[in-house]
Amino acid sequence: MSTAIIEALNLDKYFDQHHVLKQVSLSVARGEVVVIIGPSGSGKSTFLRCCNGLEVAQLGSIRLCGQQLLQDGKLLTEPDLNILRRQAGMVFQSFNLFPHLSILDNVAIGPHKILKQGRAFARQLALELLEKVGLAHKAQAMPASLSGGQKQRVAIARALALQPEVMLFDEPTSALDPELTREVLEVMKQLAQDGMTMIIVTHEMNFAREVADRLVVMEDGVIVEQGPTRTLFSSPTHPRTRALLQHALISAGEKHEH
Repeated sequence: MSTAIIEALNLDKYFDQHHVLKQVSLSVARGEVVVIIGPSGSGKSTFLRCCNGLEVAQLGSIRLCGQQLLQDGKLLTEPDLNILRRQAGMVFQSFNLFPHLSILDNVAIGPHKILKQGRAFARQLALELLEKVGLAHKAQAMPASLSGGQKQRVAIARALALQPEVMLFDEPTSALDPELTREVLEVMKQLAQDGMTMIIVTHEMNFAREVADRLVVMEDGVIVEQGPTRTLFSSPTHPRTRALLQHALISAGEKHEH
């Protein structure tokens, strides 16, 4: 019996003639935190979106929480897919909050509408999750009144409200300035400490070094190197990994000086 929450095997993904993923295989164990790094256009975000059926790889297979999500380019039927998607919460660069709903109702709508929980129960759960991300005091506020970092923390709470088995983060801090980035990363660190399985696409190398169990390096649609985070930071073998880490750590040092 596999303990993997996500098992992707030999994924090939094309956008028209553009070959975005080339025989990508990755298995993520329950409770593991995996950070994917790589230059823009390397296929990181596409791979993440394939993991919960938002994109469909033309070849290969994906198992999510022990269920077949994709087999040889065919997704599960829509009702089954929606059930499975709840197992993989997704947080994007953009927050996608409902502007006409309060913060509390943004978080409660998933449990109420999708999980069919009673309104009072859903709102109580939402309040607990807002407490977890440090925003219980903003429960009645509207999205427009929040900073970018606060909106992203609400987006994380909203994804958690569906009680997923794994969280997928697609560059969640790329649109935020350093101060707001820090508050979002703190929430993600807490999730890691709580044992949440996570796959994170990010450029935040200090965060990766601190939180990730494993680092996966992608370039041109291929995984070029992967391994324990500490090992890759101390002795990367692939030139792309060396270049990425060197550049990122220099940038982090410059940010620190300012």
